[in-house]
Amino acid sequence: MDFGIVQFTSDRGLAPSILAPLIENAGFSAYYVPEHGHIPTRRDAAHPQTGDSSLPDDRYMRTLDPWVSLSAAAAVTSRIRLGTAVALPVQSDPITLAKQIATLDHLSNGRVTLGVGFGWNLDELGDHDVPPKRRRTMLREYLEAMRALWSQKEAQYAGEFVNFGPSWAWPKTVQQPGPPTLVGAAGTEKNFRWIARSADGWITTPNEEDIEDSVVLLKRIWSEAGRDGDPQIVVLDFKPVAEKLERWRELGVTSVLYGVPDDSEERAAGYLAKLAGKLEIGRVDA
Repeated sequence: MDFGIVQFTSDRGLAPSILAPLIENAGFSAYYVPEHGHIPTRRDAAHPQTGDSSLPDDRYMRTLDPWVSLSAAAAVTSRIRLGTAVALPVQSDPITLAKQIATLDHLSNGRVTLGVGFGWNLDELGDHDVPPKRRRTMLREYLEAMRALWSQKEAQYAGEFVNFGPSWAWPKTVQQPGPPTLVGAAGTEKNFRWIARSADGWITTPNEEDIEDSVVLLKRIWSEAGRDGDPQIVVLDFKPVAEKLERWRELGVTSVLYGVPDDSEERAAGYLAKLAGKLEIGRVDA
């Protein structure tokens, strides 16, 4: 089990090119960023945390583009994994998005982790003409089509939402048949069956710490689906507690992510050093 950092990027926080080296040098294993292209001012969709249309943080309106952010981070790091928690692929063109992710994986020497979501903000999805009741199918097709582009010499795909004939597309991803794909969603049987069919693992939702039963369920569904090995499991945590972390380690949790204050480089560096000490992570010399 390793430890990473998730930054709620915004135009008021530290640039990824500044924060990512601090994360790597402090000894953490991964840097994750979110995605929201825009937030409609009038919404009917309820936020999972507030239960209504209000937002818990105005950074939802100010989020940086994840692929530009991770590219900036890739240029100034060499070791940490570069991930999304989470991206919303169905809000992009799948062929263009496949090129962006393949380029990032190529330039970072195979360090990309693709965290995806179904999308809680149906109003945001609607502006991209994503049918709410078909967004899971649409995401599945996007992932299948992108994996074809990432791994096949002459890729093609025919589906309900994605269609293209035999095509050439390089670079291929360093990781084959593509970066590991994790789904950020509630720990339900429906979501786990989707993951077992179409992804490589699960990212928990915020405040979801009582995950023992969920992990057991996911592993059972994973095995029943005929998948080899174990799914990757990434947990969003807020406060490191030794007993809890040891329990998660025994369960087979792959990675634990923590947020970071990013209003100043000094504060971020101090927080990362303190957190690394609590987690007994060894500093990596720059």
